[in-house]
Amino acid sequence: MLQRLGIVAASLPFALASALTAVDLWRRRGKRRPGFPVTDPETVQVGGSQVTAYTFGAHLYDDMLAAIDGARDQILLESYIWKADGIGRRFKQALEDAAARGVAVYVIYDEFANLVVPREFKRFDERLHVLAYPMYHAGLRFFDFRMYGRNHRKLLVVDEEIAFLGGFNIGSAYATEWRDTHVKVTGPDVWELQRACVEFWNLNHPPSHRIARGSDTDWDPLVEVHRNIPRVMVFPIRGMYLEAISRARHHIYLTHAYFIPDGDFVDALVAAAGRGVDVRLLLPATSNHVVADWLSRGHYSALLRGGVRIHLYHSMMHAKTATIDGRWSTVGTANIDRLSLTGNYEVNIEVIDSDFARQMEHIFRTDLTNSTELTREEWGRRGLHRRVAESVLAPLRPLL
Repeated sequence: MLQRLGIVAASLPFALASALTAVDLWRRRGKRRPGFPVTDPETVQVGGSQVTAYTFGAHLYDDMLAAIDGARDQILLESYIWKADGIGRRFKQALEDAAARGVAVYVIYDEFANLVVPREFKRFDERLHVLAYPMYHAGLRFFDFRMYGRNHRKLLVVDEEIAFLGGFNIGSAYATEWRDTHVKVTGPDVWELQRACVEFWNLNHPPSHRIARGSDTDWDPLVEVHRNIPRVMVFPIRGMYLEAISRARHHIYLTHAYFIPDGDFVDALVAAAGRGVDVRLLLPATSNHVVADWLSRGHYSALLRGGVRIHLYHSMMHAKTATIDGRWSTVGTANIDRLSLTGNYEVNIEVIDSDFARQMEHIFRTDLTNSTELTREEWGRRGLHRRVAESVLAPLRPLL
C-alpha cells in the first residue's frame, strides 16, 4: 500500500504537468499573440567595437541576411530552433547561395529541438558543412551527465567581422510575434564569438574536419563572452549573474522568458532588495511553456516578500537580458533555470559600459509599458487551487 502511494505521489507532478500542457495547447490553437512596443536598433561604441541591440525579429533577420549575402570567406551559424517556414527558407537559401560562391559555410542546429521540422528541410546542399547536434550524445556512457547538454545557442559570425548573438531562433513567428533580444557586434570583439562557434564545432569533430580558430585579439576589459560547456563541466554564466547581483548598489533589471532560479539565485535577489537596491523582474504573464510558468510562480511569494518587484509582460517575452547600476549588462541565450545555467551549451556577452547600459535600460522601460506589476497583496489573493498546483509541481524544478 505504501509503495503504491509513493508511486502515485512521484507521478503526480508529471501527470499535472502533462494535463496543464494539453489544456494550454488547446487554448492557444489558432491564436496569434498580441503585439508589443518595439525599440529601434541603436548602435553604441564599446571600446573598439560597436554593439547594436535588436528587439524585433524582422529588423534582426534583415541585418543577418544582409551579412550572409555580403560574406566573402566564412559563415558560422548556430540555431537551437530553425523552422521550415518562410523565414527559415530564406536563411537556408542565403547560406546555400553563399556556399555556391565559394564561402566556407558551417551550420549547427540542435537535433532534438527540430524534431518536428520536416526531414526534407534538413537536407542541405553538399557544399555546406552541417552538424545536427545529436539528440542522444552519451553513447554507452549513460551516467556521464556531461554528455546530456543541448546546444541552446543562437549565433551567427561572418568573416570574423560581424557577429549576432541572443535569444532569437530562426522562424516567421519570431520575426513579429515574439519579443526577444539579440545583439550585433562589429569590431575586434567578434573574435570571441567566432572562437565560441569554432570550438563547439571542433569539440564534435575529429581533427581532420576541424576549423582553424582564426586570428587572436587582445583582451577587452569592457566586453567578455561567457560560455557554458557541459562536456568539461564549465558553467560561468551563473557565476557571472551572481557576482553582478552581489555588487549591485542602485538597481537590477532582469528580463527573462523562463525564470526558474535555484535557491542561491533567489537569495541573491532578495539580499540585494534588502540592502535598498531596486530589483525588478520582467517576465511573461504566459509564455509558450505553461509548466515553466507555473514553476516560476512558485518563487513569487519569496521574491515579493523580500522586496523584489515583478512585472508581467502581456505578449510572448523570450529575451534573456539584464542590466545593473547603469554600468553592467548581459545579453545571451541562457535562461535563469537549471537547464541553461548548469546543463546546456549557452553563450552570453557581458558588457561593462554606461552607454550600452543606458540603451538596455531604455529597452526595459519601453517593455514596462506593456506589462502589469504584480503586487504582494494581489498575489496573496490567488486561489487555493493555484497554491496546490505550485506545490505539486515544485519537485520538477531541478529538471528544468
